[in-house]
Amino acid sequence: MNVQKTLDALKARLYEIHDLHVAAGVLQWDQETDMPPKGAKARARQVATLRRLAHEKFTSPEIGEMLQILEDQGLPQWDPDSDEARLVRVTRYDYDRATKVPSDWVKAFAQLTSEARVVWREARARADFALFRPYLERIVVMVREYAHFFAPFDHIYDPLLDRFERKMKTAQVQALFERVREGQTRLLQHILSRPQVDNAVLHRHYDRQKQRDLIERMVAHIGFDLERGRIDFSTHPFTTGFSIDDVRFTIRIKENDLSEVLSGGLHEMGHALYHQGIDPKYEGLPLGRGASLGVHESQSRLWENLVGRSRAFWQFFFPWVQETFPENLRDVTPEAFYRALNRVEPSFIRVEADEVTYNLHIILRFELEIALLTEDLKVADLPEAWNAKMKAYLGVVPPDDAKGVLQDIHWSQGSFGYFPTYALGNLLSAQIWNAMPQELGDLNTFMSRGEFQPILEWLRERIYRHGNKFDPQELIQRATGQTIQAEPYLAYLEGKYGDIYG
Repeated sequence: MNVQKTLDALKARLYEIHDLHVAAGVLQWDQETDMPPKGAKARARQVATLRRLAHEKFTSPEIGEMLQILEDQGLPQWDPDSDEARLVRVTRYDYDRATKVPSDWVKAFAQLTSEARVVWREARARADFALFRPYLERIVVMVREYAHFFAPFDHIYDPLLDRFERKMKTAQVQALFERVREGQTRLLQHILSRPQVDNAVLHRHYDRQKQRDLIERMVAHIGFDLERGRIDFSTHPFTTGFSIDDVRFTIRIKENDLSEVLSGGLHEMGHALYHQGIDPKYEGLPLGRGASLGVHESQSRLWENLVGRSRAFWQFFFPWVQETFPENLRDVTPEAFYRALNRVEPSFIRVEADEVTYNLHIILRFELEIALLTEDLKVADLPEAWNAKMKAYLGVVPPDDAKGVLQDIHWSQGSFGYFPTYALGNLLSAQIWNAMPQELGDLNTFMSRGEFQPILEWLRERIYRHGNKFDPQELIQRATGQTIQAEPYLAYLEGKYGDIYG
């Protein structure tokens, strides 16, 4: 088989595998949005079957043989940065990882986590960690098994981190987080010594349907294509893409907290814009996804915070909100609304945390995950350990497990290694934001006029269209001229909140 025929055959197989994963994704999206609760057992089996079939197809010897031919005969003749060369290298990386994991483990893990998500929702609703504990104990055991498929390693957490942040090591993250914890803890203490910002305006009563209509109008104006996407509701907001032309995200609405739909909607929109901006020629291939979850989070955090919590953003959009809720906001100025959205206050819930405290929530989870995997912490002792770290880092203790250890869906999904990507995304968001003015000029001028297209087009050109073609650090180096660092984000926080809190 010649090189072109081998490449075509590889792509055909990859398209089939992608379709199986998408079918499983549709079932899981439905599970989180519309599925009746008692459908969980059957749905777990269905998802597990599709994941197992996809895994078996991808780890077949035929894929390995095709990759070997392309590496021997294709790579020497292709430009190293060509789509063909990058596809082969990314697929090889994924293949070498996947072939280390038995298909029986994949099926068992998919079934366990599908069941665990349903139990987690009930446990969270009842604030009853004991209900979820047996499932989490089994998940932790299986996650350890997964890590050991990749032994030897520098740290047991490395293989888990690599699932979401390709080629990054635990030691790198620990070094970054040490700097972040030091800087943000110091900044938090300064802010807590200052007069507090009033955010009562956000906690008036806001009609649910009007909130939903408002966020849809806002994200469409910014650039989310509603003919290629949709917005739904779920317990825990998330974004999923079944194709570049079918990108969905969910929101959560609270009638007494307007910030929930604004911050959550803009956050998920950032993920969705990334999905919609990937070059269509990568559709269905390993290049057709984001470079990493850290890069993905850089976009959700950039649009949620650097854009959506900026003064210039609300100079344009506040009249929209005021028009939607005239009775609530008639006496409120854009500046007061901006400050209310940027109030800093240690809180229990990660997704509701302000910019100054958010990374501390992530570092807490990162450290607990490592402790569970190294067996320095038992699952039974997790709530107590959680509360102790909340007290140490944020000065607050959750009143119950629903606002503590049970608040996130991630562990029920088996997504150990995922949490650090949120904080890494924060760091990257500032570096990317700092690179834009060199070509675009003053970003605040664009935002205050409601002109988001220049920002979106820059991101599409530098980040989105490349999909997974480049390793995360390489992509960021190309876009910003830097590898990941903590200092730009810390400087952003100090400048912004120094202004707000005097």
